[in-house]
Amino acid sequence: MDTEQELQEKLEEEQREGKKRDGFKGEKMIVLPTEAFSDYVSHPMVRRLYLTDVGYFPKATHHYRERRDGAEEYIFIYCTEGKGEIYVDGKKFTLKEDEAFCIPRFRSHRYYACEEDPWSILWVHFKGEDAGYYPVEECRIVRFTTANATNRMLFLFELLFRVLEGNYSLGNFIYISQVLSLILAETYHREKRNSAMEQNKHVTSIVRYMQSHLNENLTLEQLEEEFGLSKSYLNVIFKKHTQHSPMDFFIHLKMREACRLLKITELYVYEVAQRLGYRDQYYFSRIFKKVVGVSPNEYKYGDYYHYKE
Repeated sequence: MDTEQELQEKLEEEQREGKKRDGFKGEKMIVLPTEAFSDYVSHPMVRRLYLTDVGYFPKATHHYRERRDGAEEYIFIYCTEGKGEIYVDGKKFTLKEDEAFCIPRFRSHRYYACEEDPWSILWVHFKGEDAGYYPVEECRIVRFTTANATNRMLFLFELLFRVLEGNYSLGNFIYISQVLSLILAETYHREKRNSAMEQNKHVTSIVRYMQSHLNENLTLEQLEEEFGLSKSYLNVIFKKHTQHSPMDFFIHLKMREACRLLKITELYVYEVAQRLGYRDQYYFSRIFKKVVGVSPNEYKYGDYYHYKE
């Protein structure tokens, strides 16, 4: 088994000697003559995001490419099987099945298929005014975790090939631009279902835990220890799903329960405060008024049945 250094030297030697294959069985590659259609490229609906090249290399044995000065376009690579190595400014990334990676413009890079399990890749070179709205400068691998997500990517690339095999009309240029934006949005902006479900599961579990501990003064540290989740993660998922921090959300739950107790029981304000873990009635009253908008007594004896969010 060759070492990584030996493999790299072998690939570079093959490239210098012209031993690298000129093509791969079943490959597709289309270079869009954007210079000949500059009027189309300058169209407001095209210039925002447009591709210059697109291709598919199946089982790309000995595939190797190096650009020491980088490229004028962003290079988006989606691996459908196998694996390969990508280096950007000397930093190594291993791209595997159902993963995507974008090489930023003008950044020194090289990439190649792994010898023992060469990748199959769909790729596109692109640029445009809207490229900056996607995290294409971050140099990170994005993994697709569901069959539906991978099927959508394959379908979108198939759309590109289908349209590019037709006429070079303005309408097709606009259509291609829209499909490219969908590919990038699918990669970077579409919520990953598994991740979202996992976050929602955590939030649900924590909210139920909070509801069963309304008589206590929980802290973020306690939640961190109880659920084995970091403070930063807890803050992120609660902000995302509830628009509140964990502790702020807990206080709102307490005040909802305070409203219920004030309305349906004969408990005094200090008794409600004690039931909810507040030793200081006046501190409880200040929190209540801040969250609900009126004092506990005003709420208890007034025509209030809800509170502001």
